Amino acid sequence: MKQFFTIIWTCLLSSFLVGCGQISETRVVKLAHGLDVKHAVHLSMLKMGEDLKEISGGKMVLEIYPNQQLGTERECLELIQIGSLDMTKVSSGVMENFSPKMKVFGLPFLFRDREHIFNVLDGPIGKQLLDGGTKYWLKGLGYYDAGSRSFYTKENPINKPEDLAGLKIRVMESVTAIEMVKSLGGSPTPISWGELYTSLQQGVVDGAENNPPSFYLSRHYEVCKYFALDEHTSLPDVIVVGTHLWDKLSEDERGWMQEAVDKSVVYQRILWAAAEKEALEEVQKAGVTIIRPDKTLFSEQVQDVYEQYKDNPEMYSLIQNIKETK
Repeated sequence: MKQFFTIIWTCLLSSFLVGCGQISETRVVKLAHGLDVKHAVHLSMLKMGEDLKEISGGKMVLEIYPNQQLGTERECLELIQIGSLDMTKVSSGVMENFSPKMKVFGLPFLFRDREHIFNVLDGPIGKQLLDGGTKYWLKGLGYYDAGSRSFYTKENPINKPEDLAGLKIRVMESVTAIEMVKSLGGSPTPISWGELYTSLQQGVVDGAENNPPSFYLSRHYEVCKYFALDEHTSLPDVIVVGTHLWDKLSEDERGWMQEAVDKSVVYQRILWAAAEKEALEEVQKAGVTIIRPDKTLFSEQVQDVYEQYKDNPEMYSLIQNIKETK
């Protein structure tokens, strides 16, 4: 009997140790973002997690925290910098505070069309910019499509730049976004995404600017009944990993992660196109007036934003290279 219990105990202990070994061999990567679980970004991250688990044979898994559970985009970047978070998704408009050259994406009417955007993002310029934040412990792995940003307002329809005069417009914590709204005559007001709905309700701001899916899923259309599709900027989202994690990954692990990100980028861009169409249809059903203003009136008004970069040879060259990309 004593021998029997010894055998049972040995088996249980062995199973426990094997189980512990399996747990320790699985690298859990914590990823946080600020968007709704129905958003194309979140759905694409779920896809990324599935692919990462499959590619790595279960040796790497994603643990995803949506809806600003761990903070705003800026706060998530700061958590990554101190090693308390592994990955996040941020707008390039926020990323420019940590990787200065990314401010180029916030320049109004820089891109000709969606094909031009993707050719820049997926080419040498985009790849170079992804590495621009490494000295701040932030490495970019890829770009998600975030469409084009346009103005939406509560009471004042925007048909021409002059209609923005005196209006308080919420912007991201982005110097480029602030300068762009100023150049159009508006009053830029930085507010975190999570506080914007209440700020619109209470009249802290008169409107904001974002892409159609974000306007729809945030339910800002309940407060703002005018959406002017001037499409002034096309800021991509950036998938960011902390160098504290990246630097200790093996070559295999880096390959697995990059492959999973690349697959999710392709998937996200397909979802995004459908999400944009659905968003515009749904907000119209909810009583939002969709305005399609003459974009040239807006693009002519913001040329001063470009003039300030003529004294910065590096940024001016980057702008020219983007414009010349086929």
